[in-house]
Amino acid sequence: YLSQRGIIDVSDARVWCFVGDGEMDEPESLAAIAIAGRERLENLIFVVNCNLQRLDGPVRGNSKVIQEFESLYSGAGWSVVKAIWGSGWDPLLAQDSDGVLVNRMNEVPDGEFQRYSVEAGSYIREHFFGSDPRLLSLVANLSDEDLERLPRGGHDFDKIFNAYARAMELNGKPTVVLAKTVKGWALGDNVEGRNATHQIKKLSKVDLFALRDRLAIPVSASEFVDGLAPYFRFEKGSDEFEYLAEKRNMLGGWIPQRRSVSVPLAMPDDEVFEEFKQGSPEGSTASTTTAFTRLLRRLLSDPGIGDRVVPVIPDEARTFGMDALFREFKIHAPFGQKYEPVDASLLLSYREATDGQILEEGINEAGAIAMFTAAGTSYSTHGTPMIPFFSFYSMFGFQRVADLVWAFSDQLGRGFMLGATAGRTTLEGEGLQHCDGQSQLLASAFPNCRAYDPAFAYETAVIVRDGISRMYGEAQEDCFYYLTLYNENILMPAQPDGVEDGIIKGLYCLTPSADSTKALSATIVASGSAVPNALLASEILRDKYGVDADVWSATSWKALRDDALEIERWNRLHPGEARRTPFVAQCLASGEGPVLAVSDWMHSVSDQIARWIPRHFISLGTDGFGHSDTRDELRRHFEVDAQHQVVAVLSALADGFGLDPSVVLIAIEDFGINPDALDPRLA
Repeated sequence: YLSQRGIIDVSDARVWCFVGDGEMDEPESLAAIAIAGRERLENLIFVVNCNLQRLDGPVRGNSKVIQEFESLYSGAGWSVVKAIWGSGWDPLLAQDSDGVLVNRMNEVPDGEFQRYSVEAGSYIREHFFGSDPRLLSLVANLSDEDLERLPRGGHDFDKIFNAYARAMELNGKPTVVLAKTVKGWALGDNVEGRNATHQIKKLSKVDLFALRDRLAIPVSASEFVDGLAPYFRFEKGSDEFEYLAEKRNMLGGWIPQRRSVSVPLAMPDDEVFEEFKQGSPEGSTASTTTAFTRLLRRLLSDPGIGDRVVPVIPDEARTFGMDALFREFKIHAPFGQKYEPVDASLLLSYREATDGQILEEGINEAGAIAMFTAAGTSYSTHGTPMIPFFSFYSMFGFQRVADLVWAFSDQLGRGFMLGATAGRTTLEGEGLQHCDGQSQLLASAFPNCRAYDPAFAYETAVIVRDGISRMYGEAQEDCFYYLTLYNENILMPAQPDGVEDGIIKGLYCLTPSADSTKALSATIVASGSAVPNALLASEILRDKYGVDADVWSATSWKALRDDALEIERWNRLHPGEARRTPFVAQCLASGEGPVLAVSDWMHSVSDQIARWIPRHFISLGTDGFGHSDTRDELRRHFEVDAQHQVVAVLSALADGFGLDPSVVLIAIEDFGINPDALDPRLA
C-alpha cells in the first residue's frame, strides 16, 4: 500500500512472524492467511514452532499437526518449508530405500512423538523402530543414548539456517517455516516435553546444570550460589560478542528499546473545518455520520495531509454514505481492477486501483483493525505517519475485536476509530444485535484512548482537528481517538463562540440558565443523540413546570473521568498543598438543584463522573438488549426520551428540593408513562 501509493518504498522489508503450533487454533491466526497468498506477499515469513504441545497437553495428540498446517498453508498459496528432522536422521533416511522409515514417521501420531521426547532410548527402539524388523536393522549400530539424541529439525542449527535461507528466496509467495521442536528443550528431563512444562516456574539446580551442559555455557558449579545461576556474558572481542554486535547493529540497534523517528505532519488548512461551524442550512438536517463523511472527504482532498489519510472500512461504506469516495479516491487493489464494475456508468461507481487510497476490507472487522494497526503504527515502523480512519458499525468494534484494539493500544498506535450507527435507541429497527449501548463503556478501559460522543457536526470537526494536531503535530502524543457517530438526521446548530476548549475537555454549556429568579433549577448533562431530547426536556421544564434547567453537552465522559482521576491522585500525593478541582466539578459546582446525566449508553457511561459532582446526581441510560422499533418507541422503552428526562428531574426536585411529589405523579400520568412497566434492563 505504501509503495504503490508512492508514500515510501518498503520493497526491501521483511516481516517475520514467530508463532506456536498451539496458538494456531486461534481463529485470528489462520483465518486470513489466504489474503497473503492472494496478494503475493513474498516478504512475509511465518515460523511456526511445532513442539506439538499447547498449555495443557498435545496440540493434535491423535493426528499430525505439521501435515495439517502444510495442507492449510499450501492451499492458501504459501510456500511451505519444513525443518522436521535434524541431521542425525539424515544417514537413516539415506538408507531407507523402501520408504519404511518415512512411512513410520507419517503414521505415528504427535502424542507418541511427545512421549518419545521424554522416554529412554530403549523405549524409542521398542515402540518406534520395533514396529518393523527393517527399522530395527536401520538402528542396530546405534546405542540407546544415540536414539535419545536424534534431534528435531527445529533444534538443528544447520537445518534452521537452510530453512530460513530458503524462506528469504523471493518466489512471489509468502512462506511458512514449519519447525519441529521439543517444548522446554535444553531445560532438563523434568521440563522437556512435559505436559506441565508451561506451569514450571523455577528450575532446580539439576535442571540448571543440564541447561549449562546442553548449551556448553562455560561456568563452573562453584559459581552457582544458593541454587542461582551466574549471569554469563561474552567477553568483548570474542567471536560470539562480535557476531551478536554485528547482527544487532544490522537490525538497527540493541534491545529492549523503542525507536521512533516520526516527524510532524503539516496541519490541514483551516478551511477544511470551516463548513462545520456554520450549522445546517435553513430547512435542512444531517446526521453526525454524514457530517463526518463530508469532513473525511475534505481531509482526503487537503494538499498538506490528504495523501496520508487512510480510510479503513469493513464493508459498510454505503451504510455510512462513504461510497461517494470510491470513484474519486478509489479502493486499493494490489493488481488493479481487472473488470468493469456493474455500476461503471454511474457517478458513484465501484472503482479499484493499485494506488487506491481506501482500504475496503469486506465483512471482516478483525482484518480491518489489522489494517488500522498497520497504518496507525507506520509512524514508528516506517518513520512515515499515516492517519487511519477506521469506520464501522459501532456494535461491531470494541465488542468484536477488543483484543486486537488492546494490541493496537499497547503498540501506541495512532488514528481514529469511528463507531458509526451508534446508540441503543438511535439505530432504529435493527434489534439487539446491532443496537450499541456499550462501546463507550468498553472504550473507557483503554488507557490511551480518547473517547468522544459528539452530538453535532461542529463538535465532531473540533475533535478530529484536535486529534490530528495532538497525534501528528508537534505534540506527537501516543494516543488514539474513538468517536461515536449517529445516523439520525437533526438540525445542526452553528458553533457557539469559545466552546473549543470545553469540547476537547469533555463538557461545555450548551444553553445557560435562562431565568435565575425561578425557585427551582436543575442541570441536564447529555451526550450524543440524547442532546436534542435534553434541549426539549429543558423547554418543557421551563414552560410547564417553572424549572430553570441549563443543558450541557458532555462530549467525553471518559475525558472528564480521566481528568478527575488525575486531579484526585495529585491531591492524594500532595497533602498540605492547595487542593485542585476536577474540570467537571468546576463546570457544575455553581448551579443549584439536581444534575441529570443522560446518554444513549448504559448508565455506567455517564456514571463515570458521578462522584465528582458536588450536587445531587441522577442518571438515565439504556441498559438492556436492543429492540427493533422506531426511535421514539425505543427511547420511551429505555426511558431516555424528553418526557422521562423531565420526570427524572422533577422526581429529584421532589427528593429534597421542595417540589410537591404530586407534581411528579401528574407528570407521569400526563406523559402516558407506565410506572409499572417492565424494567428495560431485563426486557
